[in-house]
Amino acid sequence: MSFNGKYQLQTQENFEPFMRALGLPEDEIQKGKDLKSISEIVQDGKKFTVTVTTGSKVVKNEFTIGEESEIELLNGEKAKVVVQMEGNNKLVTQVKGMKSSVTELNGDTITNTMTLGDIVYKRVSKRI
Repeated sequence: MSFNGKYQLQTQENFEPFMRALGLPEDEIQKGKDLKSISEIVQDGKKFTVTVTTGSKVVKNEFTIGEESEIELLNGEKAKVVVQMEGNNKLVTQVKGMKSSVTELNGDTITNTMTLGDIVYKRVSKRI
């Protein structure tokens, strides 16, 4: 299954507590909570480029399945990660301080679930 496409955020759960746990300033959390980010995913075999645009902020990460890559986190920090593919529709990684980050594609819906301590942040986006 190909992840290629653009996806617009539809719903999110636990945004504010998750961003506070990451250490984002309160003004940034309040500005970002109602923005509908657009994620663009380009998949070329095992190589992925993910660009997330939220308002005027753009975060672009590139990684190859099974290889260590440096990515930019939601709070602007850089972290080294290894992204694994489970089946043909799920990307799984462990990011500094987080239990896991799972991105799952089902048809035209992409669900990203990040767990930090006991806070589970869930984002659901639809292909546009």
